Amino acid sequence: MRSSLRRFTVATLTAIGLVAAPLAASAQADPVAAAKKYASPGADLVGANNWSCRPTATHPEPVVLVHGTFVPGAINFALLAPRLKSLGYCVFSIDYGGPIGTGPMAESAKQLKVFVDGVLAATGAAKVSIVGHSQGGALPRWYLRFLGGTAKTSRLIGMAPTNHGTEFPLAGQVGFVCPACADQAVGSKFNRTLDAGHDVEPGVAYTVIQTKFDQVNFPYTNQALAGPADQVTNRIIQDDCAWRPVEHALQAVDGVTRQYVEKALAVPNGPLPKDFKPNCGVLL
Repeated sequence: MRSSLRRFTVATLTAIGLVAAPLAASAQADPVAAAKKYASPGADLVGANNWSCRPTATHPEPVVLVHGTFVPGAINFALLAPRLKSLGYCVFSIDYGGPIGTGPMAESAKQLKVFVDGVLAATGAAKVSIVGHSQGGALPRWYLRFLGGTAKTSRLIGMAPTNHGTEFPLAGQVGFVCPACADQAVGSKFNRTLDAGHDVEPGVAYTVIQTKFDQVNFPYTNQALAGPADQVTNRIIQDDCAWRPVEHALQAVDGVTRQYVEKALAVPNGPLPKDFKPNCGVLL
């Protein structure tokens, strides 16, 4: 009896292995199909996720947009995506974490890895530029540090990124329905792990765009990253445009923030230039 059971178990496991192996190989062989599972619905976000787009010599790196918590890409980047497309970029937007960004951030970072791999496979590019808002500005740091993202990413531009956590009162208390919210609380295990030792990775340029009126990710000073001056730029909107009333959510549609993003994307190697001054009269 035991011998028969053993033979049955071995045969069953072997059969499962024979089936699983081709499936795994198939997934690896078609990274574009895997990435499309996480793409923001194309009909909802004009300018993004054209998988036939090919980068130009002027804009050789696709731009990957990473939304914030509770806000899918179609809403978060409704203005930025078509704007970047009009400038000649190949633009891609991921919907991760459930897909409104509430899942555990470490798991969402794995989804970002799949998405980036698909974007690179589809476009033939060597690296991407990542632009993220709120959680979407901090989440890619996990991908860069722990999932091999540094070899595939030239720059990370964060708009109000939750880099070192927020003191928003409910962030750490709603983890049972929003693990990502708890991950973004000051002192969370996610933040302690990500912040251990250093903030930035070699070979990647970082631009952090902050507003003093951020009522969600505060204190706003927690957003800044430490690193070499030629690798990291931390820019506070009100340092250039003193009383511009931009809060957390509005950064994604703010005209000054957009100028910072466009300039940071245009720099061949490095973050937003320290001497760049935006036009403070631009609304959107």
